[in-house]
Amino acid sequence: MENSSANFHVHAHGLTLDPAPLKVRGELGPQAPFSPLLRLPGENQPSPNFNQYVRDQGAMTDQLSRRQIREYQLYSRTSGKHVQVNGKRITATAEDGNKFAKLIVETDTFGSRVRIKGAESEKYICMSKRGKLIGKPNGKSKDCIFTEIVLENNYTAFQNARHEGWYMAFTRKGRPRKASKSRQNQREAHFIKRLYRGQLPFPNNAERQKQFEFVGSSSPTRRTKRTRTPRPLT
Repeated sequence: MENSSANFHVHAHGLTLDPAPLKVRGELGPQAPFSPLLRLPGENQPSPNFNQYVRDQGAMTDQLSRRQIREYQLYSRTSGKHVQVNGKRITATAEDGNKFAKLIVETDTFGSRVRIKGAESEKYICMSKRGKLIGKPNGKSKDCIFTEIVLENNYTAFQNARHEGWYMAFTRKGRPRKASKSRQNQREAHFIKRLYRGQLPFPNNAERQKQFEFVGSSSPTRRTKRTRTPRPLT
């Protein structure tokens, strides 16, 4: 006697197992073969690549998150001065506290992409297709977006979002360096963020001395004559 549904045979000498594989019925369909490596729905799925997600989102403008706004100065490693936005002209020749050196930095994404605007001139630092730094009143275009890169030497480099591999850079005289010739490891592309403290009360030593200069008298008065030390008798 055989019972095929139970997958075994009954003979006169006893019971023997059917060598055919067991089959189960269920959601997987009728007569589906049973396997010890059977995966249930939702099990052992590949984990999402979060790093790739961050890279993709970092390359897009964030329209949902609230933008962060910071104010600081950018100190150029080569010129020893600060970056200033004076109309369309961008240089690194400003002294500490110069009104044109005050920068407003707006985040463009949840990553490290920013827009840099001069607080006094209200012009954004942008990069032309020739690699020249210019000031524009509207900073929405991609050539006005820079990626902040913190280097191992604690300096910060700014790579243009449209022109990959092109960096904001200045010469020793504070003039903009052609971006196509700039590299991340060059001193011309290194900056330090500094808080803006405003105009100092005494810009130079000459004015500081004038504030504390005593006013002298052209001729002695009667009171000074009486208080003079008498000459010793000879």
